[in-house]
Amino acid sequence: MASEGSGHSAGAFDIRTVIALLFAIYGVVLVVLGFIQPQAEIDKAAGLNINLWAGVGMVVFAAVFIAWARLRPITVPDDVEGGSTAE
Repeated sequence: MASEGSGHSAGAFDIRTVIALLFAIYGVVLVVLGFIQPQAEIDKAAGLNINLWAGVGMVVFAAVFIAWARLRPITVPDDVEGGSTAE
């Protein structure tokens, strides 16, 4: 949620960006494996290239997360007044 005062975007430290990056990496790996796997492996899965489709789904999921992080960025306040410290 955006705050009322001034602040800056969380950017790369936004958890949605980290999750999207992980899903994108694993998704691309699965897409590549989906293209190079032998037909015998596809036949084991009732003719469905599950690696390819799971990879495409993960890449789409990552794109949605990146779009969400860009369209609704988390705003971190620049200064904290009266911040509590552990004593």
